[in-house]
Amino acid sequence: MNGSNVYSLLQQTKRELVSSGDRESILGDNKSNKTLVLLWSQLGDFDNLEYAWWLERESAQLKAAKISVKAIGIGDRQSGIKFCEYTGFPTNCLYVDPTAELHRQLELNQGLKLKFPFLSAKNRAFLNLMLMCAGIGSPGTLYEVFRGYRGDRTAPQLIADDQVVADTPLPAIKGSMFKLAGGSGFQRPFELATLRLRNMKEVLSNWNTYVPDASYLTQRGGTFLFDESGKLLYEHRDRNILGFAANMSNPLSFLLDR
Repeated sequence: MNGSNVYSLLQQTKRELVSSGDRESILGDNKSNKTLVLLWSQLGDFDNLEYAWWLERESAQLKAAKISVKAIGIGDRQSGIKFCEYTGFPTNCLYVDPTAELHRQLELNQGLKLKFPFLSAKNRAFLNLMLMCAGIGSPGTLYEVFRGYRGDRTAPQLIADDQVVADTPLPAIKGSMFKLAGGSGFQRPFELATLRLRNMKEVLSNWNTYVPDASYLTQRGGTFLFDESGKLLYEHRDRNILGFAANMSNPLSFLLDR
């Protein structure tokens, strides 16, 4: 599907807006300088929690560049509300698609779809997801997991020295502790893994809210950036778990080039 067709489909598509509960057009009469449209997987997917974290981190730059953000995640309104409460993502920018219909219309990667006899659709999806987490049918996932533990000198520092990271299965950790693992000014060892551990605790503690229907657990997402006329400037179609950006060291770096 080419860029103009993607934009046209998004203009014509209505989904439930988390803030109001009403079905509204995703783009409608869009007048922004640029519009970043995110097709997110299941809202309990760690990819989306991490993506939202980066958007919050770079929110000032997005505002200065007059880039509006619209996201469509798999789930219902309650999972959308919970997602926004945790991540800070605005409810008036998040739409929900309970059956991932829009993802299929945009021909996004549906993930591993191995057939397992005698299992329900939900159990098949869960088993396929576990295989993808192990790197099967999800190239690059294990590399990205290990990057979170070993650190990345090409990525920015993620946790400020005076910040305290709590709400993980571990005791609260002060950001300055990561200096002991290698210094400062870049992503230190265990730094990203700690943030991911916090996300894991959040999702597993609220699984039924984040994942009202597990049938779509393997569905992957995509990123689309349009100018004010609807021209597609950039797209990324996720191939794997923890592969929501072409440059995972700095997932929003593509915006700086445009």
